[in-house]
Amino acid sequence: MKSAAVLLLCCSFAASAAPSEIKAEYQLTNNGIVIGRVQESFVRKEDDTYSISSVSRSEGILKLLYDETITLQSSGRVVAKGLQPLRFEERRMRDPRRDVEATFDWDSGQFESHFRGETSTLPLPRDTVDRLTMMYQFMYFKPRAGSFVFAMSNGRKVERYMYRFVDEVRIATPLGEFDTFHLERVVDTPKDNRAEVWLAKERDNFPVRVVFDDPKGLRIEQSIVALQSR
Repeated sequence: MKSAAVLLLCCSFAASAAPSEIKAEYQLTNNGIVIGRVQESFVRKEDDTYSISSVSRSEGILKLLYDETITLQSSGRVVAKGLQPLRFEERRMRDPRRDVEATFDWDSGQFESHFRGETSTLPLPRDTVDRLTMMYQFMYFKPRAGSFVFAMSNGRKVERYMYRFVDEVRIATPLGEFDTFHLERVVDTPKDNRAEVWLAKERDNFPVRVVFDDPKGLRIEQSIVALQSR
């Protein structure tokens, strides 16, 4: 990823204007077939800390073939630039060996991961987010033309991702129609996972549609079916 090609996204931070509580539900589909459901909650507390929970469950034919529940949790602080994670967890019902825990020590600039009975410590890049917090970070800025790079952790490591602004478009979802900002991940090779996200303008830039494409041809679409915020 060449830094010379990066156009920084123009951001307008508004931490104080973002919602203090969100409850959302998504349906997961593959080629139009419902395979799962995701229930999420976000709470910003009076002491400017936050917590996010996301529970994904298999549905339909996938539940018969591979009944799984995956729980993600993130907690941290609300700072000037948005959300700053302090702890991230991923739990799997079928295979607890794949559970992961991570802590973010911003004072020492270190990221500590616990996975498969081993602990690893890595440098913590500035403004790193975890994979759950990332989707809520969009509430704190307004996308503009260009591209932006950020560091994201899956609980085991930290990687840099580039996204670019595609367009502003009105889309239909199971919950209704939304005017959105459309972003997509910029990939370096065909082996990289692709992703697109649509952020609802009038719902605090909350993601109402997300599409994931992996190199093997699996395409998962996550569409909003319920959304409450205050």
